[in-house]
Amino acid sequence: MPFISICIPAYKRSQYLERLLKSIVIQQFHDFEVIVSDDSPDDEVKNLCDAYRDQLPLTYHKNENSLGTPVNWNAAISLAKGQWIKLMHDDDWFAGPAALQQFADCAKEYPDAFLFSAYTNVYETSGKTKNIFPEKFRLTQADQEPSILVAKNFIGPPSVTMHKNDGKYAYDPALKWLVDIDMYRRRMEHDKLVYIGQPVVHVYISKSQVTAYTKNVAAVEIPEHFHFLNKMGIDKLKNILVYDYNWRFFRNFNIRDIEQIKDYGYEGEVHPVLKSMIVAQSKIPRRLLAKGLISKLLMTTHFITHKRLIK
Repeated sequence: MPFISICIPAYKRSQYLERLLKSIVIQQFHDFEVIVSDDSPDDEVKNLCDAYRDQLPLTYHKNENSLGTPVNWNAAISLAKGQWIKLMHDDDWFAGPAALQQFADCAKEYPDAFLFSAYTNVYETSGKTKNIFPEKFRLTQADQEPSILVAKNFIGPPSVTMHKNDGKYAYDPALKWLVDIDMYRRRMEHDKLVYIGQPVVHVYISKSQVTAYTKNVAAVEIPEHFHFLNKMGIDKLKNILVYDYNWRFFRNFNIRDIEQIKDYGYEGEVHPVLKSMIVAQSKIPRRLLAKGLISKLLMTTHFITHKRLIK
């Protein structure tokens, strides 16, 4: 049984996948397997994997029908035999030869942990890079309430995480925009969050990614928002960071009437406190609500006067 299963959900883009495979070949840590679950309509990914079989302990699986995101993520993970799961998107890659060793060392020190590392964003259009580190405040608060991740995903994309291969959780196929946060939140409720403070993964930022074409799309984000909130539990609104996220969500999508939510595909119940948020914002001129400080003060007042109603 390998220590780490590097699980790669792939779709076309073999030039990016090869960059990832090359970064795995040079790793100093060798107790791993590589699994590629291929959603591609042709054999370009298969041919590339065949070319790396002599260099890597690689298992290739071709999906009969394209599964899409995140079902293909789950498919790759389901094939894993390792003790730990290291999901890697096919366009991300390890920053250096010691990257996997750092994850492995951390896993051995913290066997009941959910691990994540700092990372480097690499921007497709400009070629520029930026190192991303979490705020200490967020790390501290997350230990007390994992749901604050919805306010700000300080962890990052799945490629910077590693978790036990315990079969307890799968990525929710009903989610696209919040799919990673949903998984992290569930993990963090039972596993200790452990942070590797060095950027050991390169994360490629391009317009072709799912997050790029789902961001700020009301028909995607609004139904997801309520699906996620229902899974998380309305009681999480007692945390002001989660409350503030919901306030900003309604403000940013200019939701000023409950019927707008139904128009975007959500047919379920809306909690009275959330309804009250929408009504309160509808009475405030947009130009004032758009001012950050004013919005924050209004949100805080609403939180103080409505927190007792959250059950």
